[in-house]
Amino acid sequence: MSRTAPTTQPIQLSRVKDRLQTKILGHPVLLLRELTSTNDLAKELAVKDAREGTVVVAETQTIGKGRLGRKWASPAGGMWLSIILRPKTKPKHAPKLTLMASVAVAKTFSRLFQLKPEIKWPNDVLINHKKVCGILTETKTKGEALDFVILGMGINANFDINALPASLRGSSTTLKEELGKKIEREILLRTLLRETESLYILFLKEEFETILKEWRNHASFLGSYVEIVSCKEIIRGWATDMDTDGALMIKINNRIIRKVTSGDVTIIRKAAKLQKNRIS
Repeated sequence: MSRTAPTTQPIQLSRVKDRLQTKILGHPVLLLRELTSTNDLAKELAVKDAREGTVVVAETQTIGKGRLGRKWASPAGGMWLSIILRPKTKPKHAPKLTLMASVAVAKTFSRLFQLKPEIKWPNDVLINHKKVCGILTETKTKGEALDFVILGMGINANFDINALPASLRGSSTTLKEELGKKIEREILLRTLLRETESLYILFLKEEFETILKEWRNHASFLGSYVEIVSCKEIIRGWATDMDTDGALMIKINNRIIRKVTSGDVTIIRKAAKLQKNRIS
């Protein structure tokens, strides 16, 4: 956690609520100055039967959470939020919600700022090849069904890049850095919730293929030769597609197709230079 002086005005909750155009998400929105983690508070509320669509927002997080137990730096001026969802579906479908969220973030950036975001599997959104958003989905099951899903999103918004730890500055960016100005976080939050709800409704209708089509449009790494590091193994091959269950499909030695459900991706050779060898 990097503590810095605030670089932007606090979020005004009234400006979010008054113009919020959603039926599910953001009713209510809880805004706190500082939390250990928005995901942790959202889980506590979900266990106590908080309604679906409850959103927890923090100006800063002292113990922000990333994938695989990593810490997530959360300086003042960012957009740190978690959403409680209660889809009536099986746990195996939960990874699709991470992909859904990445599409919602990408569409928000395109709509509001005319940026060209890229999605990096499984949970990052990039601008100019640098990370600007990460997504963390956590679940609780009840029997063979999902009890609830906590959909956490962390967006580097209105702070200088030097507010992040030195180890992250080369691979990360912020909306302020890319746009050359601060953005209105209330508008960012309202738009993000609207885009997320629109896609969530498609998910509930079992129309994930429509979401997946949008995901492919932003997944510029498809067709690249990649290395995927998981807790068990290292896989190298061509990233060919995403299947309807949210698994990344990797072609190895022009023969074997592996479905990968988790891991960290590094692009070894970019798709743009490999059109002759790209898998159709």
